[in-house]
Amino acid sequence: MTEHCNSLGQPIGAPVPDWKPVERPPITVMTGRHCRLEPVNVQRHASELFEAFSTDRENRIWTYLPYGPFGSETELADWMVATCMGDDPLFHAIIDNASGKAVGVASFLRIDPVNGSIEVGHINYSPLLQKTPAATEAMFLLMRRVFSQLGYRRYEWKCDALNAGSQRAARRLGFQFEGIFRQATIYKQRNRDTAWFSIVDKEWPQLEATFEQWLSPDNFDAQGRQKQSLASFTAK
Repeated sequence: MTEHCNSLGQPIGAPVPDWKPVERPPITVMTGRHCRLEPVNVQRHASELFEAFSTDRENRIWTYLPYGPFGSETELADWMVATCMGDDPLFHAIIDNASGKAVGVASFLRIDPVNGSIEVGHINYSPLLQKTPAATEAMFLLMRRVFSQLGYRRYEWKCDALNAGSQRAARRLGFQFEGIFRQATIYKQRNRDTAWFSIVDKEWPQLEATFEQWLSPDNFDAQGRQKQSLASFTAK
């Protein structure tokens, strides 16, 4: 790492002379080969999301979220009206291109255009989305909007430090672990230590190429099974 110093010889941060605040994410659709992300619409998505989430019979997908599970479509729709209609967090429904149905959600939040920092969160993948190419492509589409389209400097992922699955997913997607914030929040009447991860803009060009290589049709056989894992690419 190159060290920068002031006139007194004190180390200071690297200069960012041309930086200008970036725009907030637009409320528009992102489209990929396997899925598309649409701004959440209660009338359009509530029924499909409730159906998709209900395939998780044990409600495991809600364990590390501060809300849910929801006992009915009406309860889910009411929560969506109260929580998902703003621009921070900016919720997106993840639509499976094959079925045309909503099978999960993800959002941008803690959006800071002045400093170019943004977080991805409120990620909830139903069993219909988990471990599919669309699951990875959805994260890629969000990253591509943040870095390639909008020019943010920093992309964050945070999760309960006990959520081993979320931490594995972050590392698989190329996020770098930054540390644990102890006793960061309380949710569902229990403590949460928060694990922090990030990707910064200088890492994005290589990551973008990696995702494109993994998502290429050449990396999947006739049954849609991957030939090489994303982890094998990001490890390089």
